Amino acid sequence: MGLLNRKSARQIHNMTATQATFLFCTLLQAILAGGQLAEPEPEFLAPLENHTVTQNRDVYFTCVVNHLSSYKVAWIKSDTKAILAIHTHMVAQNPRLSVTHNGHNTWKLHVSNVQKNDSGTYMCQINTDPMRSQMGNLEVVIPPDILNDNESAEGTGVAVEGGTIRLRCHATGVPEPTVLWRREDSRNIVLRQDGGRDKQVSKTFDGDTLALANVQRTDMGSYFCIASNGVPPSVSKRFVVRVHFQPLIRVSNQLVAAPIDSDVLVQCYVEASPKAMNHWMRDNGEKLIPNEKYNMEETILTDYSLLMNLTIRRLERRDFGGYICHSVNAMGKTEGVVRLQELHLIVKSTSTASTPKYIETKPRKPPHKEKPKKWKNKKKENGEVGQPEEHESTTLLLPEAKTLPPYVTTFPSASKSPSWTTIQRTNAGIRFNYNCYFSTTAFIVFRLFTMYRGI
Repeated sequence: MGLLNRKSARQIHNMTATQATFLFCTLLQAILAGGQLAEPEPEFLAPLENHTVTQNRDVYFTCVVNHLSSYKVAWIKSDTKAILAIHTHMVAQNPRLSVTHNGHNTWKLHVSNVQKNDSGTYMCQINTDPMRSQMGNLEVVIPPDILNDNESAEGTGVAVEGGTIRLRCHATGVPEPTVLWRREDSRNIVLRQDGGRDKQVSKTFDGDTLALANVQRTDMGSYFCIASNGVPPSVSKRFVVRVHFQPLIRVSNQLVAAPIDSDVLVQCYVEASPKAMNHWMRDNGEKLIPNEKYNMEETILTDYSLLMNLTIRRLERRDFGGYICHSVNAMGKTEGVVRLQELHLIVKSTSTASTPKYIETKPRKPPHKEKPKKWKNKKKENGEVGQPEEHESTTLLLPEAKTLPPYVTTFPSASKSPSWTTIQRTNAGIRFNYNCYFSTTAFIVFRLFTMYRGI
């Protein structure tokens, strides 16, 4: 191959001027006869993509062109007809826009820190005749935001019981967000009609304005408005509802009894808004202060209710009487009374007499005669039988009785006939029923006489 090339080059070198002129004319004639040699047209290898991006993020469009030749690529924002860049030269005076080229067939338009006004259609254009172009869309979405201005905070969230409170939550975002209301403690939202009894109860409420008409103390608490539009994150704002009313006191135990030298607790249930000043007094007007004798505490129940606790230590007789729980706020005042009285606990020692028991003995023949044993009544050392005694104590009222073990006594018989013995149980022991005893003895003598006559 190299030898042929050298030969061709030697032949061209050895050509005369006439021959060279002829060759040039022949080529020129062929060009003029056939026209200019055809070149391939520029073409796009991939469509321009569409983008949806969150505000403050970065994004770029990619334009791939083959056979560009001497033509140029330009970037244009279609909706404003503004030329952004030509080839790699920036035309728009926007520092967030830039163009890159990989040196072959790929051009990129970069948009950094995307803002809402960057939304629209972008065009990649080639300056052919006719012009060739392709377009892509940029959609900028914005997470929801709740405005913290006077309009969104319309209504201070405070009203007298029976009044109206309006809470407004103004949210912005792209797409437009929806607003949902709920209570912080997950209780129901109650919507009432002005001056009417009709009400609507639900866990949530949709809308940017929450109107609480004929508001009651049970409506007090924290409310959240939550704005969302599908673009994370959702946002919320906290509103506090306060309802003002005169203090209310309830006393569940108006009469409390306790023994001397014990500790006792008395309580009052209080509802008040705004917060009330609470204190305890005696019924003689003496104001009580915390000390070794009195301990005062408050137990918070809800935003507007509490328990007033008064503990009185080591009760004395002078401590019995009336105790007043007093509550006052800007709306008014009220009080409740608890009466404390002495509790007498008495324990009685009682004993119960058991019912008489009758025991039948089986007949048997003794080996020899025995005289019946004599029994004596058991008595207490003090000579009194079954005398009840009374004792004062701080314990509960309980019966106390000492019971004697049951006794069973038999009398041996002098004959084959059965004998019966009657025993009566008493508190002091066992006492014989002598009437039954003499009857039994007479019966035994009669039987012996009958047997003797028979012999």
